[in-house]
Amino acid sequence: MSAPRAVIEFRNVTKRFGDVAAVVDNSLTVTEGEFLSILGPSGCGKTTSLRMMAGFEQPSEGQVFISGAEMTGVPAYRRPVNMVFQHYALFPHLSVADNVSYGLRQRRPRPEATELGRAVAAALAMVRLEGFEARRTHELSGGQQQRVALARALINRPTVLLLDEPLAALDRKLRREMQIELQNLQRDVGITFLLVTHDQEEALSMSDRVCVMREGRIVQTGSPRELYDRPVNRYVADFVGKSNFFAGPRTGTVTSVRPELIEIAAEAKALPEGMAERLPVKVLNRIFLGEHTEYRVAHPALGEFMVLSPRKSERGGLTFEIGDEAAAGWRPEAALVLADG
Repeated sequence: MSAPRAVIEFRNVTKRFGDVAAVVDNSLTVTEGEFLSILGPSGCGKTTSLRMMAGFEQPSEGQVFISGAEMTGVPAYRRPVNMVFQHYALFPHLSVADNVSYGLRQRRPRPEATELGRAVAAALAMVRLEGFEARRTHELSGGQQQRVALARALINRPTVLLLDEPLAALDRKLRREMQIELQNLQRDVGITFLLVTHDQEEALSMSDRVCVMREGRIVQTGSPRELYDRPVNRYVADFVGKSNFFAGPRTGTVTSVRPELIEIAAEAKALPEGMAERLPVKVLNRIFLGEHTEYRVAHPALGEFMVLSPRKSERGGLTFEIGDEAAAGWRPEAALVLADG
């Protein structure tokens, strides 16, 4: 079986704005048909990377390739990509149909009206907005506006769809619904999706691979499970999910233990067999979160750490209140020794 075709390649790409290096010597390959997310905090270089792919910025050093073609000096409108912006950038004076068909209407020769109508109908069907052609954008909900922006990008059948935090303005419930819709849409149309986000839950739940950035550099790229289970350092473990950190066995290292891998019981002997640690702890805080309870506990030597106790383990009234004495433990494989950098 042949290897997936590279659609976007960064080769030692650096981008400077004056004396500030926003992206530093990064290399990345995005393959055909995959859903890849670039994840990191504000200012890490993720949006600048996306803008270099789109053609809105040019690298200071290095090369960007799309479908094997080098893109240096190629303007945005001549690249086989489309971008969906965080605030959608819809035209308020145009109907939904005119917003969606805008890119096609700029082509020369311009497609016939019947061809435009068919293309708009097909694009709106992809995002489940059939019958919305005559609406104005101010008559739409936030989720509907987001789908119009997607339809406008998809109507040109780009090689890659670039998504710049398109769900950031939505409420939590709608954001989750749109995450599922984006996943389904990507599978249906078969186009490579590249998403920029600061939301680790969004990146982990939607992506085939996730690229974690920090201060302009790519720190780790891998599947969501690889990043969660095998982070390369403390930064990735802390940014991708929740983790507890304890002093490591060597200088410059820490030990990471995910809170959902820690067991809590009324006393040490009640913990399951195979525990690497059986620690006396005191409950400092308790937060009920529906499917699980979050406890913050303290150990005299290790200090404070977090335990996530699933709801099913609390059946029969096994819960702990602030001030309770308890025991906590984890299995040997739960502890990872990581670089502290």
